[in-house]
Amino acid sequence: MKSSRGSRFSIPSFVSYLCLGVVMTIVLIGVQFWQGNSSPAATLSEIEARGHLIVAVKDNLPPMGFRDRNGELQGLEIDLARELAERILGDRHALVLQPVSNRDRLQVVMDGEVDLAIAGVTATAARSRVVDFSLPYYFDGVTFVVSDAQKHQPEDFANATIAAIDGSSTVAAVRYFISNPNLVAADSYEAAKALLDAGEVDAFAGDTTVLAGWVREFPEYRLVPFQLSVEPLCVVMSKGLQYDDLRQTVRGTIAQWRSRGWLREKAAEWGLPVPGQEEVIFER
Repeated sequence: MKSSRGSRFSIPSFVSYLCLGVVMTIVLIGVQFWQGNSSPAATLSEIEARGHLIVAVKDNLPPMGFRDRNGELQGLEIDLARELAERILGDRHALVLQPVSNRDRLQVVMDGEVDLAIAGVTATAARSRVVDFSLPYYFDGVTFVVSDAQKHQPEDFANATIAAIDGSSTVAAVRYFISNPNLVAADSYEAAKALLDAGEVDAFAGDTTVLAGWVREFPEYRLVPFQLSVEPLCVVMSKGLQYDDLRQTVRGTIAQWRSRGWLREKAAEWGLPVPGQEEVIFER
């Protein structure tokens, strides 16, 4: 009977230990997998030792970041990346540009795949929980493309027929700031241009950085000299005390660019409007 009782006790104990061992193995494998698929971002000293800066950029958003006819990356944000390479490493060509999708702009920084992201990222409170931001290098926002040179102020668009991409945040901005707009939904920028070409709408509303590229391609249209909203575009950087030197270098460099007026000159060079870029352009 003692042997029988001992057998009944030992089997469940063995199963328990076996299950515990399986769970611990799975946990360890998971930890190893997680560690193997992410790496810490480089610190300033590590970037200097490596000899080049890695920056995530856009390659399909003129005039911010795009490919020219020769396939070379150009644009305001590309210029900023080159200037930061010059500031950090003393060589504007000591730079690796990594095109990135909108979805991955923060993740590549968090995963340590790049040192910085300069890819049309708006600084928000939610995003600042997972990454850090530089000072703004440009203020994006909702504006209008028009063919009528007489429209200069928001009041000129009262009761106007305005196209906007269906479901975009632009719609809310137009409804809030413009008196009695007649909004027309467009499925794409091509559809919006067709509406403008046909004279079916008075204006097309969208982000300044996007519409500025459109106006470069279609010079028969122009941007109005105001924005309905202000959205700060910033360099994305890693969180953590070990990256403080890099963050301070980037922030200090942008502060110098702003104080010298270099950022305004560069934005204007790429056809971006810069009225009152350090303050709210239009406020209801």
